[in-house]
Amino acid sequence: MTDADVVLEVRDLAKYYPVRRGIVLKRQIGEVKAVDGVSLSLRKGKTLGLVGESGSGKSTLAKLLVGVEKPTRGQIFVEGRDVSDLGRADRRALRRNIQMVFQDPYTSLNPRMSVGEIVGESFAIHADAVPAGGKDKAVRELLDRVGLNPDHVNRYPHQFSGGQRQRIGIARALAVRPRILLCDEPVSALDVSIQGQVINLLEELQDDLGLSYLFIAHDLSVVRHIADEVAVMYLGRVVENGADTEVYDRPGHPYTRALMSAVPVPDPTLRDDGREIVLEGDIPSPLDPPPGCHFHTRCWLAPLLEGSADAERPDGRPIPAVCRTDSPKLVPQESPDHHAACHFAADAARR
Repeated sequence: MTDADVVLEVRDLAKYYPVRRGIVLKRQIGEVKAVDGVSLSLRKGKTLGLVGESGSGKSTLAKLLVGVEKPTRGQIFVEGRDVSDLGRADRRALRRNIQMVFQDPYTSLNPRMSVGEIVGESFAIHADAVPAGGKDKAVRELLDRVGLNPDHVNRYPHQFSGGQRQRIGIARALAVRPRILLCDEPVSALDVSIQGQVINLLEELQDDLGLSYLFIAHDLSVVRHIADEVAVMYLGRVVENGADTEVYDRPGHPYTRALMSAVPVPDPTLRDDGREIVLEGDIPSPLDPPPGCHFHTRCWLAPLLEGSADAERPDGRPIPAVCRTDSPKLVPQESPDHHAACHFAADAARR
């Protein structure tokens, strides 16, 4: 992978939200580490799938990338340019290359605006995105591009189905001709039969327009279908990343293994190991994450390792001391482009 292949890169990106207590004189008592030192790269014309449970920091990361939130630390590079070093005008022009498709098509569209107004709203902000007098034609072409009837341009969102509304959201995102789309769980609110249609549309648009996608989801079966690379987040950190085949076929983190085992299959006996890994408890609070490996309080692998000692979990099962004290780093696995943050990644891959 060369620098020219990378259209979006984040380095050590973090977002901390202060937590304060008091009525008059509020004092900070801590901070929520929603995103904690994330580094990722998105390649031209490819899809990076970002997966993890609710509360892992996926949506916060997307907000940082589109400029809705400002990072506590770290850098964001769009086509090699550091966004933080740009002036307001240059940043606005560069941000045009990144657009977002939201999760819920029922709340992401203004019910008081017609479809034509919704899709064409971007042209009022970026006037050079369409020739003078060509706004109506451009809106109709966008609707046709996403599989909607251009003659419905004067209809309102409530007159469309959920899948059609999401197509409107995609058309709106494409209006300013972006190079990158951030898709924040774009099919999770849709019926399964409609999900496939929207995924197929996104793949067609990627092939035709050369788009790059950051595809956020919790459904790993959807991510496996569309993603070229996969990054797994847990409690604000990336715990594993790599090519989709490597992550799915040889997961090196026990959290990734647990997520993979929960993917529904038509015949459960066809699972690789014949069992589903059930994680105990909820994801810990980002206000007070566990020391060492953040996952050790729910890890199914640690109690199975030789040398586990000192019962620390609520269920009394032993955890290796290194998991409780040392935070693991993302290190290469069998492939140099496949990384996992686990002290016992080799054991996770074998079990």
